[in-house]
Order: sequence, then C-alpha cells, then structure tokens
Amino acid sequence: MKISTFLTFVGDNCGKATEAINFYTSIFPNSEVKRIVNYAEGEPGGTPDLIKFGVFTLNGTEYQVSESNYKHNWSFTPGVSLFISSESEDQIEILFEKLSSEGGQVMVPLDNYAGDGDYGFGEKFGWCEDKYGVSWQFVLINR
Repeated sequence: MKISTFLTFVGDNCGKATEAINFYTSIFPNSEVKRIVNYAEGEPGGTPDLIKFGVFTLNGTEYQVSESNYKHNWSFTPGVSLFISSESEDQIEILFEKLSSEGGQVMVPLDNYAGDGDYGFGEKFGWCEDKYGVSWQFVLINR
C-alpha cells in the first residue's frame, strides 16, 4: 500500500497547478517534476492547458496533482496542511518566507511558543498559506 498527498486545483486556482509545481520544486531541495498529463481537446473536466494528472516530489516525497474547471463547492483548506519539520532554523525561515509572501498569508507567525521555546514538539512553529491556497506548517525540531 502507498499513501500520498493529492492536490486538486479548482476554482480561482484552476490553471495555476503548473506554476505552483514549478514554484514548489524550485524552493525545496531534492525535488522534481516526474510526470504531467494534460487533458485532451474536448475531454470533460479540463482543457489541453490544464493538468489532468501529475506527479512531483518535494525533498524526495511524492505528491500528485490535478486541475478541474468544473464548478466545485470546495478548494484547499487550512484544515489539511503540509507539515515540514527540520533541524535547520535557516531552512524553515527561508521556506516560510517564500511560501507566505507574494499573495500568501501568515496564519501563525514563525516564532517561539510564548517565549519559552517549546511547543511540545519543537522549538519554533509557524503556519502559513501560499498564494495558491495550500497550507503549510513548520516546526524547528528540538535539537
């Protein structure tokens, strides 16, 4: 059995999956686009410029992606986020800044919890949403 994250770009984010994949693979080490399949002309759910199915990796972890131009009553939600833990403070600060800037938003500032330096699972924590609506959590692992 294999379990992986599947990101579906709909609504205002439909048409932005290629841009998002290129952005994500450019800022995370050990990342690549593995496969992109676009819709065929006239195929339900999309147009030839949209991703029907794609696979990419971020730091070696595989993600799947699709776009749909159907009207959906849902999109990305902060209730589900990608969780990044690292022993490198510089690394999480750089990634947090890149993902939360240029149309993204900070939901929990990347900082030490209440000044005591421990969330129970790490020294520093932050939560943001990128410009595509995908939520990211960051934790500096106790060293």
